[in-house]
Amino acid sequence: MDTLTYFQSDRFINHIDARLVEAHEGYAKAVMTVAEHHLNGYGVCQGGALFTLADLAFAAAVNSHGISTLTTNASITYVKSARLGDRLTAEGHEVVNHHKMPFAEVRVCNQHQELLAVFTASGYRKEKHGERKG
Repeated sequence: MDTLTYFQSDRFINHIDARLVEAHEGYAKAVMTVAEHHLNGYGVCQGGALFTLADLAFAAAVNSHGISTLTTNASITYVKSARLGDRLTAEGHEVVNHHKMPFAEVRVCNQHQELLAVFTASGYRKEKHGERKG
């Protein structure tokens, strides 16, 4: 199963209207348009929505090798707010392709290529896709 197909069944990603549009070895791109349900009390995109979009790009980049990888640690720095209607793109690049503990960086930008957030994360590789136990 390829990475795009693997992530199409992610219920939470589908719930927030994010999409994985590209994934190949060590790289992934996810997109989302900021809608009303993404806004916080200040009227800007909730940080958790940006985090989730970045986590999707991270997960797809490190899972692109066909080995199930779960996030073990993640950090995000918010640089600028996303607003209603902004088209967000999260691009993830695997920095370290370790056999058990990969590390990647994701940059989230708006439609004007303005940097909104930088996300870094590491993961733990478990087993090949489809080989889940129990």
